[in-house]
Amino acid sequence: MDILFKKPEIEDQPLIEPYFHAVKELGCEMTFSSLFLWSGHYRVQFAVVDDMLVLRAGEAPDFSFAYPIGTHDPKPVIETLRNYCREHGFVFRMHGLTNDKRADLEQAFPGEFEFVSDRDSADYIYLSEDLISLKGKKYHGKRNHINRFKEENNWSYESITRENMDECVELALEWCRQNGCADDGRLAEICVIKNSFRYFEQLKLVGGILRVDGKVVAFTIGEAVNEDVFVVHIEKAYAEINGAYPAINQEFVKHEASQYRYINREEDLGMEGLRKAKMSYRPVILLERYLVTEKES
Repeated sequence: MDILFKKPEIEDQPLIEPYFHAVKELGCEMTFSSLFLWSGHYRVQFAVVDDMLVLRAGEAPDFSFAYPIGTHDPKPVIETLRNYCREHGFVFRMHGLTNDKRADLEQAFPGEFEFVSDRDSADYIYLSEDLISLKGKKYHGKRNHINRFKEENNWSYESITRENMDECVELALEWCRQNGCADDGRLAEICVIKNSFRYFEQLKLVGGILRVDGKVVAFTIGEAVNEDVFVVHIEKAYAEINGAYPAINQEFVKHEASQYRYINREEDLGMEGLRKAKMSYRPVILLERYLVTEKES
């Protein structure tokens, strides 16, 4: 058998988006924007199998599948994907499975898969009220950084609009120059930022910026996953401006995402500094992920 996979284009939004909307998940990848904007970098393609959305990442022969997305029984879809891999000589692999999905897979196919924890891909999820109020001893350092930022600078916050997007791109490019742009991931992120602004309204993205003396020194882009969860996709600031990062974090959630219970700030990709920063905000949920491989028969 064969399955027709294709790269997601902006024209595919009406087809793909309802599958994400039909399920209520915490994961940062459960939006069309996340799929569309990062599909080029991660070589992600999609197909619809038995009215379930199937995402395939990577290149042959090392393809990896996400857990099928939709409201129908995923078991026959997974079996179809296993047969597809057998016929093409691929090892069947899956990625990004949460504990719930791991349990579902093990129940449907007991003893047939091996699971390996993928700590670098775990999502950091916070209560919005915690990120806004920063109450308690555990956030003492964050409050001090923000207070210093506000005391030392003539600052202002505003939402991202068509009028200030170019300034955000300038900041992103300067940030890339300061931090080294040879890395494929950072170059891909610049492309993601530019495409985020290009399709900003169509993708239903939300953004915020901080200015100091009229200059943009930080910006953030995110979107709603569902009525309970908001995901922060991009956050950039000038590190030399003390407190700019915690200030944009707090101001953005306060102005743009306070109505959501949870704020998903995505994974750390195994970067030590990023992990330390994300843990310092005390996530209420560390959404574990697993890599899955079919056992040899």
